[in-house]
Amino acid sequence: MELITSKLLEVPHGFPTREGGVSTGVWASLNAGSAVGDAPEAVALNLGLLAAAAGVDGDRLFGVTQVHGEGVVEAPIGAQTEADAIWTGRAGDAVGVRTADCVPLLLVDPVGQRVAAVHAGWKGTLAQIAARTVEALARAGSRPADLRAAIGPSIGPCCYAVGEDLIARFAERFPSGICVRRPAGPFLDLPLAVQTTLMRAGVPAAQIDPLGLCTACDPRFFSHRRDRGLTGRHFSFVTCRF
Repeated sequence: MELITSKLLEVPHGFPTREGGVSTGVWASLNAGSAVGDAPEAVALNLGLLAAAAGVDGDRLFGVTQVHGEGVVEAPIGAQTEADAIWTGRAGDAVGVRTADCVPLLLVDPVGQRVAAVHAGWKGTLAQIAARTVEALARAGSRPADLRAAIGPSIGPCCYAVGEDLIARFAERFPSGICVRRPAGPFLDLPLAVQTTLMRAGVPAAQIDPLGLCTACDPRFFSHRRDRGLTGRHFSFVTCRF
């Protein structure tokens, strides 16, 4: 298993590539998505491998049913809970989100000893899901200035071609650099929008690590757009172990 990590996050965490699992075909091999057509037993085995990588038992690796919204929940919860961000302050738990082009964001509070995982597609980014997560951690006692953030592999501005209607919606909320115009048309820098949201929420720029990897460009990753929907899902995780 190949795990991409950030030097800013000093707890067990990882943004997996697609290698190191047991799935086959278009889901090869570390698919963590149970609703994409893969064999359920393969997905279960892959999640077990990810739990081991997180250093937790399988029943202490928590995810949510993602709905492209702004909901933030605290673990432990059931896997059918609908939300797009999940956090915990319970020592020994790990939380994660599934992506295949959307932005996976991991947050760590080394002072308050809390961690969070965020799924940010374009809808969630417009809904400020990253800021809602910072606010949820602040209500629990964390200070935004203490947070460390890693923005994982997602579709980049090199590949994320969008329509003028979406460009207009993002232009209302974000700086001009979020929208990139080329002869082929407009492209959207979703990771930069997430980074901007974090800074506006009070997370210092020096404590945000944008890893800068594009899932559509890099064959190591699942990509919903590149693979036209026939692909798996990554499960990016962070463990509450300080």
